Amino acid sequence: MKENFIEGRNAIIEAFRSDKTIDKLYVQEGLNDAPILKAVKEAKKQGSIVAFVSKEKLDLMSSTKKHQGLIAKTAEYSYAEVEDILKIAEEKDESPFIFILDGIEDPYNLGAIIRTANLCGAHGVVIPKNRAVGLTAAAVKASAGAINFTPVAKVTNISRTIDELKSKGLWFVCADSLGEPMYKQDLKGAIGLVMGNEAHGVSELVKKKCDFTASIPMYGDIDSLNVSVAAGVLAYEIVRQRKF
Repeated sequence: MKENFIEGRNAIIEAFRSDKTIDKLYVQEGLNDAPILKAVKEAKKQGSIVAFVSKEKLDLMSSTKKHQGLIAKTAEYSYAEVEDILKIAEEKDESPFIFILDGIEDPYNLGAIIRTANLCGAHGVVIPKNRAVGLTAAAVKASAGAINFTPVAKVTNISRTIDELKSKGLWFVCADSLGEPMYKQDLKGAIGLVMGNEAHGVSELVKKKCDFTASIPMYGDIDSLNVSVAAGVLAYEIVRQRKF
């Protein structure tokens, strides 16, 4: 993965506005004016790492020598469009199988789910533009190379995207602890698997857009699986029904 650096306040704030994935934001210690605070706020919203460092370190990192107290490290990766994902399924002559992630915040969970999506034969992953982690270097690393083969689309509105995909013949199953056990459901055909936030699950608005909710049987002493593990369990039940 090629790394790039953006320097300067306006350039970095515009990068956030344009949905550029920032892996790490370096901020000069002691600066707290409005542009600095705005950049830090945007970085935290995106899930970027924020590091407060000395002016001397920024000066050494800077190639322009005009960093203005901010340097951002970006991972060079282009997001796909949802249509690109559907095209892959069409080219393979397969019913579409798509992961829809509603608010995943941990980059390692995102990367692990992308890895699972690739291994189970899903055609792509859809993530929201806001209030969720993007393709940071940590997420890319956790995907163990799967990001090079599994397209990830970033959309403004997950609910609207589900509606659009329904019009193209997909139906959606939502992971929910109160849903019907996954083994009792028909998970074949053109399908979207919807996984939610690590703490709160799938939002109510998105859940209402789904056709069914599915639960994973639990027999231990704790009540939930890590979201990336749960995604794998549900995905392979879909695989079992599609392939065997």
